[in-house]
Amino acid sequence: MMNGSGNGNRNVNIQKNPKDGSSETGSVGSLRNGIRIRRALEGDLPAVIGLDERVTGIGKPDYWADIFARYGQKRLQERIFLAAEAIDAASPHPLLGFAVGEIRTWEFGSEPSGWLFAISVEPDSRLKGVGKRLFQAMADEFRAAGIPVMRTMVARDNALHLGFFRSEGMSGGPYLQLEMDLN
Repeated sequence: MMNGSGNGNRNVNIQKNPKDGSSETGSVGSLRNGIRIRRALEGDLPAVIGLDERVTGIGKPDYWADIFARYGQKRLQERIFLAAEAIDAASPHPLLGFAVGEIRTWEFGSEPSGWLFAISVEPDSRLKGVGKRLFQAMADEFRAAGIPVMRTMVARDNALHLGFFRSEGMSGGPYLQLEMDLN
């Protein structure tokens, strides 16, 4: 069970199913339009790796195995690895998408916030509400933990991701990302 204050005024108690992390309330575990959002399982890893490779063109099996070990199996109150699955057995891709996030605290003086650092949807399942459901489920998880803000980072030239996040209500935040070439 996770206890938190959703908006500062209301206590939220979410009973988690230990098998798949689905909840009685919120969007994790809910079934809508033939799509179920749930906590990722170890058996999802090959589909996550395959989806990521189809979308990015780069196979990263070791990376995703590490991400699952850290975000799908440990400290689950603050680390969230979600899967969107098709309920229709005829779907060519039973795993329609995934999202990964975590609660980060006090980095560079920042108040605790939820960070969505990975989200991907099968290209032939886009514009069908999968990304929106994953995004909303992640936001629900953060709210249930008492986190008031969700952040992400997007490449300036990635119109697809910028458009998606803006359509979900995200806008520029109070921090500026800086970098330096080390070569």
